[in-house]
Amino acid sequence: MAGIRNGRPYRRLVAAQKALGLPCWWCGHNLPTDVDGRTHPLAFTLDHEVPLSKGGSLLDAANARSAHRRCNSARGNRTTVKQPVRSSRRW
Repeated sequence: MAGIRNGRPYRRLVAAQKALGLPCWWCGHNLPTDVDGRTHPLAFTLDHEVPLSKGGSLLDAANARSAHRRCNSARGNRTTVKQPVRSSRRW
């Protein structure tokens, strides 16, 4: 299956998801467009809501999510999304 990630359908899915301009679904922050996509921790990556290791579909657009490289790596194959920490103080 590793070869399919280099295939045209996968590249189309990545391009379509990136073109949506959505924030990272994991942390909620915007994804910068001016960083090196292969190495920068804040670069865009395609994440899957249902991880591939848990039966998620690689090429299903409904399973595709925008994420920072760092957030995608930190999430691993967990199926729950970390909720933002809210401060108890009111300013």
